[in-house]
Amino acid sequence: MNKTPSSQKPPQPVTLGQAFWYWLKLGCISFGGPAGQIAIMHQDLVEKKRWISEKRFLHALNYCMLLPGPEAQQLATYIGWLMHRSWGGVIAGGLFVLPSLLVLIALSWLYLAFGHLPSIAGVLYGIKPAVTAIVVFAAYRIGSRALKNRLLWTIAALAFLALFAFDTPFPLIVSAAALLGSIGGKFAPRQFAAGGGHGTGKHDYGSAIIDDDTPIPQHARFSRFALSKLICVGLILWGGAMGILYTRYGWDGALTQMGWFFTKAALLTFGGAYAVLPYVYQGAVEHYHWLTAHQMIDGLALGETTPGPLIMIVTYVGFVAGWAKGFLGPDQLFLAGASAACVVTYFTFLPSFLFILAGGPLVESTHGNLKFTAPLTGITAAVVGVILNLAVFFAHHVLWPQGFHGGFDAVAALIALSALLALLRYKIGVIPVIVVCGATGFLLSFL
Repeated sequence: MNKTPSSQKPPQPVTLGQAFWYWLKLGCISFGGPAGQIAIMHQDLVEKKRWISEKRFLHALNYCMLLPGPEAQQLATYIGWLMHRSWGGVIAGGLFVLPSLLVLIALSWLYLAFGHLPSIAGVLYGIKPAVTAIVVFAAYRIGSRALKNRLLWTIAALAFLALFAFDTPFPLIVSAAALLGSIGGKFAPRQFAAGGGHGTGKHDYGSAIIDDDTPIPQHARFSRFALSKLICVGLILWGGAMGILYTRYGWDGALTQMGWFFTKAALLTFGGAYAVLPYVYQGAVEHYHWLTAHQMIDGLALGETTPGPLIMIVTYVGFVAGWAKGFLGPDQLFLAGASAACVVTYFTFLPSFLFILAGGPLVESTHGNLKFTAPLTGITAAVVGVILNLAVFFAHHVLWPQGFHGGFDAVAALIALSALLALLRYKIGVIPVIVVCGATGFLLSFL
């Protein structure tokens, strides 16, 4: 793509106020999961607004793929930080989450208060098979871009088997994939040079505010003092909140345990929302019994219908847990649920901000370094296997709702196959597919 005369010069610098309104808009329209959200940001920030070049955009994305937590939200935080310092990152990442937080609190209340109604149950019945298809579609989309050779296919297959057959912990899978990528980058560099499956910038959309050769801003340069200060702030924000919960409710209190569990979830799980969900399921359903397996799947169905990161399902988990525990009394169930939802969301996303603000200066000094990108390629390949395992998990619970001995739900299977066909063959968006499947379930509720 050749530069047009209007794109020879970079756009005018963007103020923090202008960026605020863009990040707020993005938080309200960021449907479609991480792939869709990253695509929106690429189209807006690289192609249209030219705030950042494609090469710098992909370099930041590769770092976010390495981190535990939601890569799309972290990418927004990274770009906001690169453009407008720490407050720019906090605003970008915070507004990416806030609309979804408010919407999910409202939807969670409707689900618990009215979910027993046949019409609401019917809508969820139609959406859950669609969610299964969406997870399969996510594995296909990421895999088609990331798995470019047999070595990467092998890593993906090993990750799937490690989870499906041996229930291997996620951090171990990610560490092994990063190690394989690092070794592969040394002995087979061409096989691991894709940069986490996202490639390198091949299109020229014109000069950007932060271009390929733009010097690193002063605030983005590594400083031991700045890093130490940021670590202290992070410890205060985390420790202060945990201290308040411990003082108020004790260590065994529901909110304290939620804060501790979702801190671990934020730190110990990698590969984005689809990879973290099995870990959240194991803890919230099987260990703490905050909600049931079917409530968890219903939560993912609600999460797919809202903007923001898919990991915002933790907001729903917190609301349901707070409602069930009723720690504020039987007359304050909504307030208990909303409080728990906010606590869970806070502890889940706090590390994401700290990872970006602390690690960003180091990342800015690694452009094109294969020692950095090869482990990311290995991790992204493993994530494909993790997502496929999640698809198998959901298919089991949706298509055999009473277990393998309870019978196969042929209607749910037909809805799932139709949704997958719409996504793969006809390129229909996630939201229209969910709407049609939910409407189908609603109509079936009257039969």
